[in-house]
Amino acid sequence: MYIKKILLAIVFIGLAVAAYFAYYVYATMFVSNTNFNNDVAYIYVPTNASYAEVREQLVPLLKNIDRFDALASQKKYTTNIKAGKFAIKKGMNNNDIINSIRSNNLPINLSFNNQESLGKLAGRIGAQIEADSLSLLKAMQDTLFLNENGFTPATSLGMYIPNTYEFFWNTSAEQFRDRMLTEYQRFWTDARKNKAEAIKLTHNEVITLASIVHEESKAHDEQPRIAGVYLNRLRIGMPLQADPTLKFAAYQLPEYQDTVIKRVLNIHKEIDSPYNTYKIAGLPPGPIAMPDVSAIDAVLNYEKHSYLYFAADAQRLGYHKFAKTLSQHNANARAYQRYLSSQGINR
Repeated sequence: MYIKKILLAIVFIGLAVAAYFAYYVYATMFVSNTNFNNDVAYIYVPTNASYAEVREQLVPLLKNIDRFDALASQKKYTTNIKAGKFAIKKGMNNNDIINSIRSNNLPINLSFNNQESLGKLAGRIGAQIEADSLSLLKAMQDTLFLNENGFTPATSLGMYIPNTYEFFWNTSAEQFRDRMLTEYQRFWTDARKNKAEAIKLTHNEVITLASIVHEESKAHDEQPRIAGVYLNRLRIGMPLQADPTLKFAAYQLPEYQDTVIKRVLNIHKEIDSPYNTYKIAGLPPGPIAMPDVSAIDAVLNYEKHSYLYFAADAQRLGYHKFAKTLSQHNANARAYQRYLSSQGINR
Protein backbone atom coordinates (compact mmCIF):
# COMPACT_ATOMS: atom_id res chain seq x y z
CA MET A 1 0.00 0.00 0.00
CA TYR A 2 2.79 2.40 0.95
CA ILE A 3 4.64 1.58 -2.25
CA LYS A 4 1.50 2.27 -4.29
CA LYS A 5 1.20 5.72 -2.70
CA ILE A 6 4.82 6.47 -3.53
CA LEU A 7 4.32 5.31 -7.12
CA LEU A 8 1.15 7.39 -7.45
CA ALA A 9 2.96 10.42 -6.05
CA ILE A 10 5.78 9.91 -8.53
CA VAL A 11 3.25 9.62 -11.35
CA PHE A 12 1.45 12.81 -10.30
CA ILE A 13 4.72 14.67 -9.95
CA GLY A 14 5.80 13.41 -13.35
CA LEU A 15 2.53 14.46 -14.89
CA ALA A 16 2.80 17.88 -13.26
CA VAL A 17 6.35 18.30 -14.53
CA ALA A 18 5.31 17.13 -17.99
CA ALA A 19 2.35 19.48 -17.95
CA TYR A 20 4.53 22.40 -16.90
CA PHE A 21 7.11 21.51 -19.51
CA ALA A 22 4.41 21.22 -22.17
CA TYR A 23 2.98 24.58 -21.16
CA TYR A 24 6.45 26.14 -21.15
CA VAL A 25 7.17 24.80 -24.61
CA TYR A 26 3.79 25.95 -25.85
CA ALA A 27 4.19 29.40 -24.31
CA THR A 28 7.73 29.71 -25.64
CA MET A 29 6.95 28.62 -29.17
CA PHE A 30 3.29 29.24 -29.96
CA VAL A 31 1.90 32.06 -27.79
CA SER A 32 1.89 35.57 -29.27
CA ASN A 33 4.91 37.51 -28.02
CA THR A 34 4.63 40.87 -29.77
CA ASN A 35 4.33 44.13 -27.88
CA PHE A 36 3.45 46.82 -30.43
CA ASN A 37 0.24 48.28 -31.84
CA ASN A 38 1.09 48.57 -35.52
CA ASP A 39 0.33 45.72 -37.90
CA VAL A 40 4.02 45.12 -38.51
CA ALA A 41 7.39 46.22 -37.17
CA TYR A 42 10.73 46.01 -38.94
CA ILE A 43 14.24 45.31 -37.78
CA TYR A 44 17.42 45.96 -39.76
CA VAL A 45 20.17 43.45 -39.08
CA PRO A 46 23.65 44.59 -40.19
CA THR A 47 26.14 42.30 -41.86
CA ASN A 48 28.10 40.26 -39.28
CA ALA A 49 25.77 41.39 -36.48
CA SER A 50 25.90 39.61 -33.15
CA TYR A 51 22.85 38.21 -31.42
CA ALA A 52 23.20 40.97 -28.84
CA GLU A 53 22.71 43.57 -31.58
CA VAL A 54 19.60 41.80 -32.86
CA ARG A 55 18.30 41.34 -29.31
CA GLU A 56 18.65 45.07 -28.66
CA GLN A 57 16.21 45.80 -31.50
CA LEU A 58 13.82 43.06 -30.35
CA VAL A 59 13.54 44.05 -26.68
CA PRO A 60 11.03 46.90 -27.20
CA LEU A 61 9.01 44.77 -29.65
CA LEU A 62 8.50 41.64 -27.53
CA LYS A 63 6.57 40.93 -24.33
CA ASN A 64 8.98 38.31 -23.01
CA ILE A 65 12.53 38.49 -24.32
CA ASP A 66 13.73 35.67 -22.06
CA ARG A 67 11.44 33.13 -23.69
CA PHE A 68 12.56 34.36 -27.08
CA ASP A 69 16.19 33.94 -26.01
CA ALA A 70 15.54 30.35 -24.96
CA LEU A 71 13.96 29.39 -28.27
CA ALA A 72 16.52 31.33 -30.32
CA SER A 73 19.26 29.36 -28.60
CA GLN A 74 17.40 26.07 -29.05
CA LYS A 75 16.92 26.74 -32.78
CA LYS A 76 20.57 27.89 -33.08
CA TYR A 77 19.55 31.32 -34.35
CA THR A 78 21.92 32.96 -31.86
CA THR A 79 24.89 31.58 -33.79
CA ASN A 80 23.43 31.90 -37.28
CA ILE A 81 22.41 35.53 -37.71
CA LYS A 82 21.22 36.67 -41.14
CA ALA A 83 21.63 40.25 -42.33
CA GLY A 84 18.79 42.20 -43.91
CA LYS A 85 15.43 43.87 -43.34
CA PHE A 86 12.90 41.65 -41.59
CA ALA A 87 9.24 41.99 -40.67
CA ILE A 88 7.64 41.02 -37.37
CA LYS A 89 3.86 40.98 -37.65
CA LYS A 90 1.58 41.78 -34.75
CA GLY A 91 0.52 38.60 -32.94
CA MET A 92 3.47 36.50 -34.09
CA ASN A 93 4.81 33.85 -31.73
CA ASN A 94 8.50 33.29 -31.07
CA ASN A 95 8.72 30.42 -33.53
CA ASP A 96 7.25 32.53 -36.33
CA ILE A 97 9.47 35.48 -35.43
CA ILE A 98 12.63 33.37 -35.60
CA ASN A 99 11.56 31.85 -38.91
CA SER A 100 10.89 35.32 -40.28
CA ILE A 101 14.18 36.92 -39.25
CA ARG A 102 16.15 33.87 -40.24
CA SER A 103 14.95 33.43 -43.81
CA ASN A 104 12.63 36.22 -44.99
CA ASN A 105 14.93 39.08 -46.00
CA LEU A 106 12.61 41.73 -47.45
CA PRO A 107 13.55 43.82 -50.51
CA ILE A 108 13.32 47.61 -50.40
CA ASN A 109 12.47 50.09 -53.14
CA LEU A 110 15.53 52.26 -53.65
CA SER A 111 15.01 55.54 -55.53
CA PHE A 112 17.23 58.35 -56.76
CA ASN A 113 17.12 61.17 -59.32
CA ASN A 114 18.52 64.64 -60.00
CA GLN A 115 21.75 64.07 -58.07
CA GLU A 116 24.40 66.64 -58.99
CA SER A 117 27.49 64.56 -58.21
CA LEU A 118 28.68 61.11 -57.18
CA GLY A 119 29.11 62.41 -53.64
CA LYS A 120 25.48 63.48 -53.39
CA LEU A 121 24.34 60.25 -55.02
CA ALA A 122 26.36 58.24 -52.48
CA GLY A 123 24.70 60.18 -49.68
CA ARG A 124 21.25 59.53 -51.14
CA ILE A 125 21.90 55.80 -51.51
CA GLY A 126 23.63 55.49 -48.13
CA ALA A 127 20.43 56.72 -46.47
CA GLN A 128 18.51 53.79 -47.97
CA ILE A 129 20.79 50.73 -47.67
CA GLU A 130 23.33 49.36 -45.23
CA ALA A 131 26.39 50.56 -47.17
CA ASP A 132 27.50 54.00 -45.97
CA SER A 133 28.14 56.97 -48.25
CA LEU A 134 31.94 56.78 -47.94
CA SER A 135 32.14 53.14 -49.01
CA LEU A 136 29.68 53.84 -51.83
CA LEU A 137 31.69 56.79 -53.10
CA LYS A 138 34.90 54.76 -52.98
CA ALA A 139 33.29 51.98 -55.02
CA MET A 140 31.84 54.46 -57.51
CA GLN A 141 35.20 56.16 -58.02
CA ASP A 142 37.25 52.98 -58.31
CA THR A 143 39.62 53.65 -61.21
CA LEU A 144 39.94 50.02 -62.28
CA PHE A 145 36.16 49.60 -62.41
CA LEU A 146 35.74 52.80 -64.43
CA ASN A 147 38.47 51.91 -66.92
CA GLU A 148 37.18 48.38 -67.44
CA ASN A 149 33.69 49.64 -68.22
CA GLY A 150 34.38 52.63 -70.45
CA PHE A 151 33.97 55.46 -67.96
CA THR A 152 36.15 58.28 -66.68
CA PRO A 153 35.81 60.23 -63.44
CA ALA A 154 34.05 62.92 -65.50
CA THR A 155 31.52 60.55 -67.10
CA SER A 156 30.99 58.20 -64.14
CA LEU A 157 27.80 59.88 -62.90
CA GLY A 158 26.16 59.00 -66.21
CA MET A 159 26.23 55.30 -65.36
CA TYR A 160 23.47 55.77 -62.78
CA ILE A 161 20.10 55.86 -64.53
CA PRO A 162 17.54 57.49 -62.21
CA ASN A 163 14.67 55.21 -61.33
CA THR A 164 13.25 53.07 -58.52
CA TYR A 165 15.02 49.74 -58.10
CA GLU A 166 14.44 46.73 -55.85
CA PHE A 167 17.38 45.93 -53.56
CA PHE A 168 18.02 44.10 -50.33
CA TRP A 169 18.80 46.49 -47.50
CA ASN A 170 22.09 44.71 -46.72
CA THR A 171 23.48 45.44 -50.20
CA SER A 172 27.19 46.30 -50.17
CA ALA A 173 28.69 49.31 -51.96
CA GLU A 174 30.24 47.12 -54.65
CA GLN A 175 26.99 45.18 -55.14
CA PHE A 176 25.07 48.43 -55.61
CA ARG A 177 27.61 49.78 -58.12
CA ASP A 178 27.73 46.52 -60.09
CA ARG A 179 23.93 46.31 -60.21
CA MET A 180 23.79 49.88 -61.54
CA LEU A 181 26.21 48.91 -64.31
CA THR A 182 23.85 46.07 -65.24
CA GLU A 183 20.89 48.46 -65.24
CA TYR A 184 22.86 50.93 -67.39
CA GLN A 185 23.63 48.21 -69.91
CA ARG A 186 19.99 47.11 -69.88
CA PHE A 187 18.90 50.72 -70.44
CA TRP A 188 20.88 50.87 -73.67
CA THR A 189 18.56 48.77 -75.77
CA ASP A 190 19.29 48.14 -79.43
CA ALA A 191 16.80 50.87 -80.32
CA ARG A 192 18.60 53.44 -78.17
CA LYS A 193 22.01 52.32 -79.43
CA ASN A 194 20.89 52.75 -83.03
CA LYS A 195 19.55 56.25 -82.34
CA ALA A 196 22.80 57.27 -80.63
CA GLU A 197 24.76 55.99 -83.61
CA ALA A 198 22.50 57.92 -85.98
CA ILE A 199 23.36 61.23 -84.28
CA LYS A 200 27.03 60.22 -84.07
CA LEU A 201 27.25 60.39 -80.27
CA THR A 202 28.61 57.82 -77.84
CA HIS A 203 26.47 56.72 -74.92
CA ASN A 204 28.47 58.95 -72.58
CA GLU A 205 28.03 61.90 -74.95
CA VAL A 206 24.28 61.34 -75.16
CA ILE A 207 24.01 61.49 -71.38
CA THR A 208 26.29 64.53 -71.20
CA LEU A 209 24.08 66.39 -73.67
CA ALA A 210 20.96 65.13 -71.89
CA SER A 211 22.26 66.60 -68.62
CA ILE A 212 22.46 70.03 -70.29
CA VAL A 213 18.98 69.65 -71.80
CA HIS A 214 17.60 68.61 -68.41
CA GLU A 215 19.17 71.61 -66.68
CA GLU A 216 17.76 73.91 -69.36
CA SER A 217 14.21 72.63 -69.10
CA LYS A 218 12.27 70.24 -66.89
CA ALA A 219 9.32 70.42 -69.32
CA HIS A 220 9.25 67.02 -71.01
CA ASP A 221 7.37 68.35 -74.03
CA GLU A 222 10.05 70.98 -74.69
CA GLN A 223 13.17 68.89 -74.14
CA PRO A 224 13.27 67.34 -77.66
CA ARG A 225 13.21 70.84 -79.19
CA ILE A 226 16.07 72.04 -76.98
CA ALA A 227 18.01 68.89 -77.81
CA GLY A 228 17.46 69.70 -81.49
CA VAL A 229 18.99 73.17 -81.02
CA TYR A 230 22.15 71.75 -79.47
CA LEU A 231 22.47 69.02 -82.09
CA ASN A 232 22.10 71.66 -84.80
CA ARG A 233 24.95 73.60 -83.21
CA LEU A 234 27.14 70.53 -82.94
CA ARG A 235 26.59 69.73 -86.62
CA ILE A 236 27.82 73.13 -87.82
CA GLY A 237 30.63 73.42 -85.28
CA MET A 238 28.96 76.21 -83.33
CA PRO A 239 29.75 76.39 -79.59
CA LEU A 240 26.92 75.10 -77.44
CA GLN A 241 26.96 78.27 -75.31
CA ALA A 242 24.89 76.52 -72.66
CA ASP A 243 24.34 78.58 -69.54
CA PRO A 244 23.97 75.52 -67.25
CA THR A 245 27.56 74.53 -68.09
CA LEU A 246 28.73 77.99 -66.98
CA LYS A 247 26.98 77.53 -63.66
CA PHE A 248 28.57 74.09 -63.27
CA ALA A 249 32.01 75.54 -64.02
CA ALA A 250 31.46 78.36 -61.56
CA TYR A 251 30.34 76.06 -58.76
CA GLN A 252 33.71 74.28 -58.97
CA LEU A 253 35.45 77.51 -57.89
CA PRO A 254 35.91 78.50 -54.24
CA GLU A 255 34.29 81.91 -54.66
CA TYR A 256 31.02 80.34 -55.81
CA GLN A 257 30.71 77.74 -53.07
CA ASP A 258 27.46 77.99 -51.12
CA THR A 259 26.00 80.43 -53.65
CA VAL A 260 23.13 80.18 -56.12
CA ILE A 261 23.62 81.75 -59.54
CA LYS A 262 20.24 83.00 -60.72
CA ARG A 263 21.51 85.10 -63.59
CA VAL A 264 24.40 84.23 -65.90
CA LEU A 265 26.67 87.25 -66.44
CA ASN A 266 29.52 88.02 -68.82
CA ILE A 267 32.01 87.38 -66.01
CA HIS A 268 30.88 83.76 -65.92
CA LYS A 269 31.65 83.41 -69.61
CA GLU A 270 35.32 84.12 -68.87
CA ILE A 271 35.76 81.19 -66.47
CA ASP A 272 38.63 78.97 -67.58
CA SER A 273 37.09 75.50 -67.52
CA PRO A 274 36.54 72.56 -69.89
CA TYR A 275 32.87 72.96 -68.94
CA ASN A 276 32.67 76.52 -70.26
CA THR A 277 30.86 75.84 -73.53
CA TYR A 278 31.17 79.50 -74.50
CA LYS A 279 34.93 78.90 -74.82
CA ILE A 280 35.29 75.23 -75.77
CA ALA A 281 33.98 73.54 -78.87
CA GLY A 282 31.71 70.53 -78.65
CA LEU A 283 30.51 68.81 -75.52
CA PRO A 284 32.03 69.17 -72.05
CA PRO A 285 33.95 66.19 -70.56
CA GLY A 286 30.94 64.68 -68.82
CA PRO A 287 27.43 65.32 -67.47
CA ILE A 288 26.88 68.42 -65.35
CA ALA A 289 24.12 66.66 -63.38
CA MET A 290 22.06 63.49 -63.48
CA PRO A 291 19.55 63.73 -66.34
CA ASP A 292 16.13 62.16 -66.17
CA VAL A 293 15.33 59.40 -68.62
CA SER A 294 13.02 61.89 -70.37
CA ALA A 295 16.00 64.10 -71.20
CA ILE A 296 18.10 61.16 -72.44
CA ASP A 297 15.28 60.06 -74.69
CA ALA A 298 14.76 63.67 -75.78
CA VAL A 299 18.29 63.68 -77.18
CA LEU A 300 17.79 60.34 -78.90
CA ASN A 301 14.41 61.46 -80.26
CA TYR A 302 15.27 65.11 -80.82
CA GLU A 303 12.97 67.42 -82.75
CA LYS A 304 14.20 68.15 -86.26
CA HIS A 305 14.01 71.88 -86.98
CA SER A 306 16.14 74.88 -88.02
CA TYR A 307 16.40 76.65 -84.67
CA LEU A 308 19.86 77.62 -83.45
CA TYR A 309 18.88 79.73 -80.43
CA PHE A 310 16.49 79.79 -77.50
CA ALA A 311 15.91 82.07 -74.53
CA ALA A 312 13.73 81.76 -71.45
CA ASP A 313 10.19 82.99 -71.94
CA ALA A 314 9.21 85.56 -69.30
CA GLN A 315 5.54 85.16 -70.18
CA ARG A 316 5.60 81.38 -69.88
CA LEU A 317 8.03 80.56 -67.12
CA GLY A 318 9.64 77.17 -67.45
CA TYR A 319 9.50 77.36 -71.23
CA HIS A 320 11.55 79.07 -73.92
CA LYS A 321 11.28 81.12 -77.09
CA PHE A 322 13.15 79.68 -80.06
CA ALA A 323 14.80 81.55 -82.91
CA LYS A 324 16.51 80.80 -86.20
CA THR A 325 18.42 84.10 -86.39
CA LEU A 326 20.70 85.85 -83.95
CA SER A 327 18.75 89.10 -84.21
CA GLN A 328 15.51 87.41 -83.22
CA HIS A 329 17.29 85.58 -80.40
CA ASN A 330 18.78 88.82 -79.07
CA ALA A 331 15.31 90.35 -78.96
CA ASN A 332 14.01 87.33 -77.02
CA ALA A 333 17.00 87.42 -74.67
CA ARG A 334 16.58 91.16 -73.96
CA ALA A 335 12.94 90.60 -73.07
CA TYR A 336 13.93 87.98 -70.51
CA GLN A 337 16.76 90.13 -69.14
CA ARG A 338 14.25 92.94 -68.58
CA TYR A 339 12.04 90.50 -66.70
CA LEU A 340 14.94 89.43 -64.44
CA SER A 341 15.78 93.06 -63.70
CA SER A 342 12.14 93.80 -62.88
CA GLN A 343 12.29 91.00 -60.33
CA GLY A 344 15.46 92.36 -58.74
CA ILE A 345 17.51 89.39 -59.94
CA ASN A 346 20.92 90.85 -60.76
CA ARG A 347 23.28 87.95 -60.10
